[in-house]
Amino acid sequence: MDTVIVSPKFQIVIPKEIRQDLGLKPGKKMVVIEKQGTIHLIPVNSISSVRGIAKGISTRGIRDETERFD
Repeated sequence: MDTVIVSPKFQIVIPKEIRQDLGLKPGKKMVVIEKQGTIHLIPVNSISSVRGIAKGISTRGIRDETERFD
């Protein structure tokens, strides 16, 4: 587990190993979500990069959008 320091400008550096594992490049967009005191950074992928990922999946029982992050 890596530890990062928040700079005076509230910036952090994502450790090199994690950047490499996720294929992060400068300028990559990330979604930032705070949930119960934990910060989640989620890379934004293009629609074409996830095409076919859910082929054949059932949409039965999918929660409403307002319930997803509760």
